[in-house]
Amino acid sequence: MSLVNINFVYVISAALFIFGLKMLSSPATARRGNLLSALGMLLAIVVTLLASGLSYGWIFLGMAIGTGIGLFAALKVEMTEMPEMVALFNGFGGISSLLLAWGEYHQKPEMSVFIAIVAFLSAFIGGVTFTGSMVAFGKLSGKISQKAVVFKGQHLINAAILIVAVGAAALFSLNPASGWGYIFFMLIVLVALGFGVTSTLPIGGADMPVVISLLNSYSGLAACAAGFVISNNILIVAGALVGASGMILTNIMCKAMNRSLANVLFSGFGSTVQAEGGDGPQGEIRPATAEDVYYILEAADSVAFVPGYGLAVAQAQHVTRELGDLLEANGTEVLYAIHPVAGRMPGHMNVLLAEANVPYDQLVEMDEINPRMDSVDVCVVIGANDVVNPAAIDDESSPIYGMPIIETFNAKTVIVLKRSMNPGFAGIQNALFFRPNTRMYFGDAKASIQALVAEFKGGD
Repeated sequence: MSLVNINFVYVISAALFIFGLKMLSSPATARRGNLLSALGMLLAIVVTLLASGLSYGWIFLGMAIGTGIGLFAALKVEMTEMPEMVALFNGFGGISSLLLAWGEYHQKPEMSVFIAIVAFLSAFIGGVTFTGSMVAFGKLSGKISQKAVVFKGQHLINAAILIVAVGAAALFSLNPASGWGYIFFMLIVLVALGFGVTSTLPIGGADMPVVISLLNSYSGLAACAAGFVISNNILIVAGALVGASGMILTNIMCKAMNRSLANVLFSGFGSTVQAEGGDGPQGEIRPATAEDVYYILEAADSVAFVPGYGLAVAQAQHVTRELGDLLEANGTEVLYAIHPVAGRMPGHMNVLLAEANVPYDQLVEMDEINPRMDSVDVCVVIGANDVVNPAAIDDESSPIYGMPIIETFNAKTVIVLKRSMNPGFAGIQNALFFRPNTRMYFGDAKASIQALVAEFKGGD
């Protein structure tokens, strides 16, 4: 194929990426957008293989292995495990960019200063993304502590690592083809892998949505740099799109928490978690039985569900949809209020509710539901904690003060589904639990909602 034809197909692929990315902004068109982007990537891969004269045997073997792993993951991984799966995907993208830059340097050590610099960026950002994503995966899956692991002098250590990386990059770029150049490149790789660990361990579970978005952006930036290394236009475009969209999403997540990115990365938020019950505001709680909650819901004209990570853990999305259908059949208006950082990754709650076929028009964003919350008869909080804590509004000493929350406390009645009085990711007690209009409905979320469904069906 001629270079003109190759670039023409790359332009078509890039357009498909852009339109697909645009369609991902709406739940109604997200699936088609994903397919459109996948078609763009397929075109890019086919054209690259036809144009580059590569060894198809190894490529098809790799595709077969990757397809097998992907099919296994698609069939076996639960929707509740999507956050850690996304973390793995980010990590694999990072290590791919690192290996690509490494392989190109190994084949063509005679590099210009510019190509040497982008090779460093691809290797360094890719390495940080890989090990950082593996740490995020471990935290999300519970294989390592979700707490922020803060150690003395961590900022100095991370600063020293960055200085070493920049110094090694400068020396590598001056003469990459020399023996010392290869040593400096290997030093860059090792430093990057270490920095991914030391920079992610101090970040607690409450900040995982931001971290996942940021690592996604890193993987795109690494791919973009790798595209310059191998002079591949579509890789540059695709990497830039992922990097930019990931950075925009990271900014949105930070705004949703009313925290700067620097604060997320360096504050060690969540490094201490209170014991059960916490040291926060105390008072009288008002427990409720399934029968109590049934009578409250049965008499309500409007109900707003507020899902959180507890819903994902209990896999309660389907029974929640069933309860919503029963309420609608009873003449109740049903909404689902979504906080931007509820769950463990951006859009986590949207994905779970979409899996349960909750109508898109019933999903309401935080900024839309808050002004009308005082007209909601019953607000049902399912496994959410920090994102509904009134301390974010009225307690200046709270670590989450200033974070925008779903103002459930303004509803006429609040039903909180929770296993216990344990604090959330932020490690603080929730003042909502002690409000006079709040009833605590203790137990596993799925079992609790199933009991409510049984009450409604029994009442019929």
